[in-house]
Amino acid sequence: MDGYQGKVLQVELSTGRWWEEELPEAVYRAFIGGIGLGTYLLYRHCPRGADPLAPGSPLVLASAPFVGTAITTSAKYAVLAKSPLTGFIGDSLSSSHLALELKRTGYDAVVLTGACPDWSVLVIREGQVELRDGRHLLGLDTWATEQAVRREVPGGRTAAIGPAGEHGVRFATISNDGRHAGRTGIGTVMGAKRLKAIAVQGKRAVQVADRAGLLRANRALIARSNGPATAKYRELGTPANLLAFDRVGVLPSHNFQRATFDGAEQISGEELHRLHLARTVGCASCTVGCEHLYRTLDAAEETATRLEYETLFALGPLLGLADPNAVIRAARLCDLLGLDSISAGGTIAWAMECCERGLLTPADSGGIDLRFGSAEAVLAVLPLIARREGIGALLAEGSRRAAAVVAGGSHAWALHVKGLELPGYEPRGLKTLALGFAVSPRGACHNRSAAYEADFSGQVDRFKAEAGRGPLAARSEDLAAVLDSLVLCKFIRKCFDDLYAEAAEMYRLVTGWPMRADELRLAGERITTLKKLFNVRAGWTRADDTLPSRCLSEPLADGPGAGERLTQAELDLMIAGYYAARGWTPDGLVPAENLRALGLDELAAVPAVF
Repeated sequence: MDGYQGKVLQVELSTGRWWEEELPEAVYRAFIGGIGLGTYLLYRHCPRGADPLAPGSPLVLASAPFVGTAITTSAKYAVLAKSPLTGFIGDSLSSSHLALELKRTGYDAVVLTGACPDWSVLVIREGQVELRDGRHLLGLDTWATEQAVRREVPGGRTAAIGPAGEHGVRFATISNDGRHAGRTGIGTVMGAKRLKAIAVQGKRAVQVADRAGLLRANRALIARSNGPATAKYRELGTPANLLAFDRVGVLPSHNFQRATFDGAEQISGEELHRLHLARTVGCASCTVGCEHLYRTLDAAEETATRLEYETLFALGPLLGLADPNAVIRAARLCDLLGLDSISAGGTIAWAMECCERGLLTPADSGGIDLRFGSAEAVLAVLPLIARREGIGALLAEGSRRAAAVVAGGSHAWALHVKGLELPGYEPRGLKTLALGFAVSPRGACHNRSAAYEADFSGQVDRFKAEAGRGPLAARSEDLAAVLDSLVLCKFIRKCFDDLYAEAAEMYRLVTGWPMRADELRLAGERITTLKKLFNVRAGWTRADDTLPSRCLSEPLADGPGAGERLTQAELDLMIAGYYAARGWTPDGLVPAENLRALGLDELAAVPAVF
């Protein structure tokens, strides 16, 4: 089978039993791979009403047809589970060498159920699956764990959790090759299964239907990936966003109390590049090379780490920190401890505002003065979160659950959607993005919807709410679903003249199966709809598609949009337009005729059908 390996590995961790399952061609063509294939497998294997951390709740790793081919930026894999942070679908992508090695094992996906009797390492080779004792790895950080397992499984690649995953922090990550499947608490599910690490090793090459044709298409894509469409990522990386967002008043700071940041210049991508750049690197199979590693300058012992815009925002402006050295250290801590930096920053920002308003005191936090701008507090509290010690036990639950414990109206400044903390875009100044955040199946997310592009491009008035934003948000979600299922990096999306047509042709060259642009577009809609069906089965209601109350009750305090508001009525108008664009009911449910048109009617659960 060209492009695919044709098999899914099933492992029952409680007993160590494993078996292989062959999937029909129709499934591969309908769900492509990556996030799409993972969503299909998660929907099939996750029991109705399952607790995300119960043994029966599955953890899915999924590859894609482009992985292991020459196609640039395609070395990625998807990880999915029912999110312990949101209770809805949880999905993440990570990149580099582990993705290639996973594909070489001869499997398109791995489905893990059950829980190991004690802490273990899962070793997967083609035709061989083994559970090894992992107790000696407990307490090690993510990088130390990866190094240790790679010594024990020479030639393999490793995905690992850190202390946060061990201790059940609801926003723990899975790390590999120094990169992270970061959002929705995927690492928490892995920890609940008492898996400290997964090692994969394989030799099975990926077969391609038309190697010469693919080589020509990939050469053209590589040439464009080194052109102006990706220059920003090569030169400054995503930290370039920080100063640009500050200038247009959509850089959230001090827990979204402001839309600009006084210290933006000090921690801008430009300043980091000038003073703190250690080197630039790239993922395996990547010709863009966007990752920038930054080093501290204020101590004899240097700290260096990757720093993307979202981490820079969440550990900098959101917390009132303008010291680049402190932000670099905090980012490194999150990486080593296995913490999602966005949720960590969002939850700490909530706690800082609680302290500001007198709901939490230094006595509650073990003497840590959790105030905005305190680098000492941030660096002290991150390890406590990872180990659920002291105030960290509360913050390890995420801002939504922590607010329910503290009460006192603190839910009003818990900045999340469906339990997932907001990334670094101010929704009151970007109305299409606000809609994208509200309706996203995994919670507030800039990666599963690029709705913000309409706002930044000038295609619409970014301060105005209209029903017409619905089709824009829907198309953006479906495009993201296709990219995440082919596992092409979103940084090269502008390198295509007609993404659907050109990606469909590359799919044909890899698999040998004919694929039209409209079929690929429909696959994006199918995958997005199946995510929605998963959520409906998990208890979603119309009330879950919303924004934090701060975004719907307070005007922007500063910046070019000072005084601008987003009302509940405006958001409802846009959501109604989104449901209409998708052909859903006014309550956001999926009609049976839509399911039939997408080929989901047999798969769909009855409660998800209108």
